[in-house]
Amino acid sequence: MKEEEKKNRRLCPKAAGRSLRHRAPMPEWTAPMNREPDFFEHLRAELRGGRIWLDRAIVLGYAIAAGLFVVGFTFASDWVFGQFHAFYRAWPWAVLLTTPLITAGIVWATLRFFPGAGGSGIPQIKAALHPDLPEERRLVFASLRLTVAKIGLGVAGFAAGLSIGREGPSVQVAAGVMQHARRWLSPHTAIDGRALLVAGGAAGIAAAFNAPLAGVVFAIEELSGRLEARSSGLIITAIVLAGLVAVSAFGNASYFGVIRVQRLGWDALGPGLLVALLSGAAGGLFARLLIASLTGAPGRFNRLRARFPVRFAAVGGLAVAVIGLVTGGVTFGAGSEAVKQMLQGHDELTPVYTVLKFVATWLTAWCGVPGGIFAPSLSIGAGIGDAVARLTSGDLGPALIAMGMAGFLAAVTQAPLTAFIIVMEMVDGHSMVLSLMAAAMLASLVSRMISRPLYDTLAEHMVGRAIGGTGAPPPAPPESPPPSPAEAARSP
Repeated sequence: MKEEEKKNRRLCPKAAGRSLRHRAPMPEWTAPMNREPDFFEHLRAELRGGRIWLDRAIVLGYAIAAGLFVVGFTFASDWVFGQFHAFYRAWPWAVLLTTPLITAGIVWATLRFFPGAGGSGIPQIKAALHPDLPEERRLVFASLRLTVAKIGLGVAGFAAGLSIGREGPSVQVAAGVMQHARRWLSPHTAIDGRALLVAGGAAGIAAAFNAPLAGVVFAIEELSGRLEARSSGLIITAIVLAGLVAVSAFGNASYFGVIRVQRLGWDALGPGLLVALLSGAAGGLFARLLIASLTGAPGRFNRLRARFPVRFAAVGGLAVAVIGLVTGGVTFGAGSEAVKQMLQGHDELTPVYTVLKFVATWLTAWCGVPGGIFAPSLSIGAGIGDAVARLTSGDLGPALIAMGMAGFLAAVTQAPLTAFIIVMEMVDGHSMVLSLMAAAMLASLVSRMISRPLYDTLAEHMVGRAIGGTGAPPPAPPESPPPSPAEAARSP
């Protein structure tokens, strides 16, 4: 009898302490646990919910729109950057004037009209999902207005030749579109704003990288922390529709093509381990620099940035232009073309390029322009892998380059699952799953010894400013001082 009581107590906690004969009957909502579902009953319930189907249709339409926005952002960025390269080839020294001016204009417009559009875009969505942020403040970080601004200002960044990517901003672009669907849904809908933001962010990654599996993992590892049953269908549907839009526009080919990797043996262990360790250390240092630069850490240059943000952006843009001239224009933009050349074995870049790309990307982010770090991080990681391959064995070049990409991205984001899946889908490297996974995990572990999580720290900083006007979450109210001995003696 005692064992039966314990079993029923687990099944129905509200009935704990009651006897089996006097306990109330099992509630109706537990019936599906005791019998098989009735297909026709569920079908009738679905057909009766007309408003539910309308809400679903609205969400599906917005998911397609999110994919279209990301595709449009991609086409605009690629076209504008192509025009910049043509301009640079015709008048290379002119970038010393145009890049600082455009950078200063971008920062001025961002601070003046769209303060929520600055930076990558991923910290903004994590901030919008933060439990301490009031729901009415989510529009500060994700809205249709910010989506349009992010696209325009991001394209302007490519026109300046800044070292930015479009993948991180695509998260905020798609999430802002999906967030806008909330105003058309019924008041009692089960689709909440949080699920729309997560679905939009995942759809943005899937469409930007043409990597649907990476979108699912990104939603779990970076945005929500877990995939709830009630929102999993919405997230996967948004990823599928946005991915279909991307495939329709770009084709079903992988981002960097297909790499040819020979069978990896024990001879690849040493070089692979070196790539993972170097990528982890460099990525951790990069994340730590960004945190110190973007959260207003004490320092002379951060004080100047806070006091004269537009002038600081102009100086930063000038530095990026000088670095681009020194490297022959290789450090301009995301660096994706250089990665493609390295993976195909058509180009070799010196370690100096990797260091200068590192510096250019850091300076660009420090200026505060809207732009991502995903694609530049892949470029830096590819440079690390290429340098190790040249030192050890040229036959392992493509494999070490891919491992460097996964390792550096995992170290910067401290999201190893997302990093290795993104790289695996971008290079069609299914034969390297274990190698990419090991490199990403080890690099992320090294990075955690050097830096705090980048996106989480930036999101906490943004939430603190949105709530309390400071760079940190509002402090808890001070505890009341303990009573004096005399007061304690008078108390009853």
